[in-house]
Amino acid sequence: MNQSTGYSRMQIRLHWATVVLVALQYLLHEGISEAYEVAQDTGVYALSTPVVGHAAGGMIILLLTAWRLMLRREHGAPPPPEGEPALFRRLSHAGHMSFYVLLFLLPVTGVMAWGGRIEAAGDAHEVLRAILMIVILAHVGAVLVHQFVWKTGLLRRMMRPQ
Repeated sequence: MNQSTGYSRMQIRLHWATVVLVALQYLLHEGISEAYEVAQDTGVYALSTPVVGHAAGGMIILLLTAWRLMLRREHGAPPPPEGEPALFRRLSHAGHMSFYVLLFLLPVTGVMAWGGRIEAAGDAHEVLRAILMIVILAHVGAVLVHQFVWKTGLLRRMMRPQ
C-alpha cells in the first residue's frame, strides 16, 4: 500500500457516500426487518419497496467498499497524526479494517439470508449490524477526540482532498 499525505477527492466522496448509504440502511431498517419476519413465517420472500431498497443499498455499499479498497491500495492513506499514541494507531488501523470487513460481510449475509433463505445468515447479519454500529460510534468518538481534545485537525483530511 502506498503512503499518502492525504485522501484523494474520490476517496473523500466515496467515504461520505458510504456514510449516507449506511445511515439510510439503519434508518430504513424496520421495513426490511418486517418483510424478513413475514417471509420466515410464510415462506414467501416477496419483493417490496423496502426489500428492493435495502438490497440495492447493500449492493451499492459493497461496490463502493470494493472501489474504496482499490483506491486505498493505489493512492494509499495518510499517516496517523503526529503524536498519536501507538495504542491509538493500532486501534485506528483495526477500526478501519473492521469497516471494510463488515461492509463486505453485511451485504453477503443479507443476500444469503434473503436470496438463499438461510436463517443463520440472517442471524449473522443482525449481529454484524450491531458490531458495525459499535465500530461507527468508536470511529466518531475517535474523530471527536482528535478534533477537540488532541486538536490534530484530523477531520480536515476527510473534508479537503490532498
